[in-house]
Amino acid sequence: MAKLGDDPVIHAGAHLHEVTMGRFVEIGEGSRVLHTHIDDYSYCDRYAEIANARIGKFANIAAFSRIGPTDHPMDRASQHHFLYRSADYWDDAELDADFFARRAARTAHIGHDTWIGHNAVVKPEVTVGHGAVVAAQSMVTRDVAPYTIVAGVPARPIRARFPDAISERLMALAWWDWDHATLRARLDDFRNMEIEAFLEKYA
Repeated sequence: MAKLGDDPVIHAGAHLHEVTMGRFVEIGEGSRVLHTHIDDYSYCDRYAEIANARIGKFANIAAFSRIGPTDHPMDRASQHHFLYRSADYWDDAELDADFFARRAARTAHIGHDTWIGHNAVVKPEVTVGHGAVVAAQSMVTRDVAPYTIVAGVPARPIRARFPDAISERLMALAWWDWDHATLRARLDDFRNMEIEAFLEKYA
């Protein structure tokens, strides 16, 4: 694997359009990312599809997951894309710019230190809070509170990762804003300390 750094690592077959990325970002093989910002240290695994999204730092996006999947105009006589990709069908027709603008405005937000499981879907305009976990094959149709684990179709809360007091201290600590050198200096503590001891030392 290529070493991560200031420039993103983009694997074979990935397609990116209007994407901005922070440092230490990795885009998996065959993934498709459109109209999205991906912040520092976040990655998506193979064949993820991300559209119209803002991804926080340290997000873990598993293979075959979808964030902000595009939708169709179900309130019209037809929902087929000939309505808005009209130029693909007729030389004298134009794309429906208003439709694409509305679609792009429906942003999905993925918080810091999140885990989006294999084959999970996060719908447009949904926020997944910091530290949350979306179980594999789940369909997230409404906001997920920070440090909450959700699962199912539609996804529902299963349990909290930590007691509220610990989650609140983690949110206040905001370790995801530490610089690269500080993260390295505290790596052993991340690996080895229980959460209460870690917070006692740093919060």
